[in-house]
Parts: sequence; structure tokens; C-alpha cells
Amino acid sequence: MTAEPRSLALLGSTGSIGTQALDVVARNPERFRVRGLAAGGGDVALLASQVRQTRAEVVAVADASRRDALLAELGEDARGVEVLGGPDAATQVAASGADVVLNGITGSVGLAPTLAALHAGSTLALANKESLVVGGALVKDAVSRPDQLVPVDSEHSAIAQSLRGGRRDEVRRLILTASGGPFRGWTREQMAAVTAEQALNHPTWSMGPVVTVNSASMMNKGLELIEAHLLFDVPVADITVVVHPQSVVHSMVEFHDGSTIAQASPPDMRLPIALGLSWPERVADVAPACDWAQAQQWTFEPLDESTFRAVRLAREAVAASATHPAVLNAVNEECVDAFLAGRIGFLDIVSTVEQVLGEHDGPGTSHLVPSLVLETETWARARAHELLARA
Repeated sequence: MTAEPRSLALLGSTGSIGTQALDVVARNPERFRVRGLAAGGGDVALLASQVRQTRAEVVAVADASRRDALLAELGEDARGVEVLGGPDAATQVAASGADVVLNGITGSVGLAPTLAALHAGSTLALANKESLVVGGALVKDAVSRPDQLVPVDSEHSAIAQSLRGGRRDEVRRLILTASGGPFRGWTREQMAAVTAEQALNHPTWSMGPVVTVNSASMMNKGLELIEAHLLFDVPVADITVVVHPQSVVHSMVEFHDGSTIAQASPPDMRLPIALGLSWPERVADVAPACDWAQAQQWTFEPLDESTFRAVRLAREAVAASATHPAVLNAVNEECVDAFLAGRIGFLDIVSTVEQVLGEHDGPGTSHLVPSLVLETETWARARAHELLARA
């Protein structure tokens, strides 16, 4: 007897993660059925096309002013489709009870949908690392069963796969790999005049602008370090970042007997996306495998943390308080926007994050509640705006 297709809600459907997820779904209609879609609203033509392609029952745009444009784009195809608009629209889709919710939203605005999906009992395929970084224990406490939270970032998917090779109490450390981005080997002096165009020119991955700039500054690796710490209950001191320019080994787990298990595949996000949607099973022929008949070379080198300070800041944020990671993420988001708009320099991103982190007084408790997270983020963004206005 053939199992029913898993029902899916795809958040951030018009972005890089969402469009690649839909490619996986289109090639595996017997395994997946899209129930809901959510996007920011910047490309309603693409979103309308996705509704027609998937026959989704509900679609949401975060920008309420774009709801009418989406309805117009859908025309008669809007019949039978629930069309939502507003900042809470994606959260409504996440709470709809789909078997799997893929959260591919960028930024900490993904926290409410993350919590909604978990509270609804759906499996959460998490590509929105910021919601876990910001929400911390708040997100972990919402997980009600094993394997309800499945990582989609390639590094964390690699670690989850590698952990199948041993018990958790046998783990010595996690090794996160980083491509090094477009400025690998550069000095701080060389990066002083970096342009947005240069920062967006990633050597191996095709991603959205925010994630790409985060990769260039290595802030993405800092956020991933915090994410790995929370997902796998490993102290940040036992998580190492190494630079691997080929982006074939996506991360590794070192066990206490000296063995290391790595997950390797060409840099294609469809692989961790498909595994997130189908976990713990694999989907056949998602992407080409490594060609072992061809000569190739993989290299690994230590991260220059004196030049790329974001990873050190992430470690310090975890050690400081439950809300320091939220400050790190919020200030970084504001700084990346300012950099892409040409208002600040590339090096100002991490420098501003460092300054605001140093000014933050964390709470006297490790117990997080949504209001505390919101209050912390609001303060951090306001403080960042003050500093950026002087830049």
C-alpha cells in the first residue's frame, strides 16, 4: 500500500530555499503535496505561478498591501484559495497543521512561524536559523517529540546525518565547514573598501542577499555555531570552524575514539532541503553525486578569527546571556541592510555588532519568553540605528 504524500507548508516560497524546495516537490509528486505557501510579497507573479503549479489551498503575503496585487495576478485561479495578507500571515500558514513546515524565511521574523509550526505538531524543516538563534530555549521547549525539528542548513543537515554513526555521548566535537566566502585570505585593510557587489559574489553558493553578505563577513558561520550548539546540545567550546573552499564536505562529527564522520556532496541545497522534507528517509536522485572517477582535491584550513571576528562574537554571545544572541542577530540584520543600501562600510557590520553586544545587559534569568525576545530585539535595533546614523 502506497503511503499518502506528505502535506507541506512552504514559507519563503519565492526565495532561494523555497524555489529549490518546489523543484524537489515537482519531481516527487507521489511523496509531497503542497498545502500552503507564504512569501514576502515582492514577486507576486512568481507566487501566483507557484499557487497554480502546486494547487495550494492557502497562500500568504507578509506585505498586506500586496494582497490585492496577488489576487489580481491569480485572477480566476484565486477561487478556492485562501489568500492571507499581513505580518502574521506566514504564522497562520505555519499553524495550519501540514505534515511538514519548511521555514525558509530570512531573519528573526521567522520566529513566530517556527513556534506556530511546532505548537501545531508539524515537523519543522528549519532553514531559518535566526529563529533558533533568537528564540533559543523558547524554540527547544516547543519541540514535543524526537525529530520534530529537522535542520535544513547544509552544515547542520550534515551533522545530523553524521551523528547517525555514533551515540551522542561518544561525540568529542562538531566541525563546521565554511567556504571562506569571497574574501578568504584577505586582510582587514583589503576589506575596508569592499563593495556590495563584491560581497554578493559568493564563490560556491547561490543564496539570497542577506545570507550571502553574512557569508562574506562570516557572521553566517557565527549564527550557525549558535544553531549547532542549540540543535545538538554541544557546548560552543566543542564546536570548531574550519575553512573548506570547495564546499563539498558540509560538516563533520569527531568522536572520542578519534574517528571523524563527514557528509560530502556537491554544493546543492536541494539535498538538505529534500532530506528535511522527507526525514528520516531519503529522496532518490535529488542532485548529482560526487564524481569519484575524477581527480579532485579538498583542502581545509583554520579560520582567521582575528580578521573575521563574527565567530568569536557568537561564542561570547552564548556565554553572556540568553538574550545576547538575539542582540547579535538583530544588529547584524540592521547593519547588512545599511551596507547593501550603501550607508556603511563592510567592516562596520561586525564592528557595530560588537559594540552593541558590549552595551547589552542580559537578563538575570535564562528563561526566555516571547515578550523578552521582542523587547531585546527592539532595543538592539534602535541602538543600531543610533550608531548607524552617525556613520
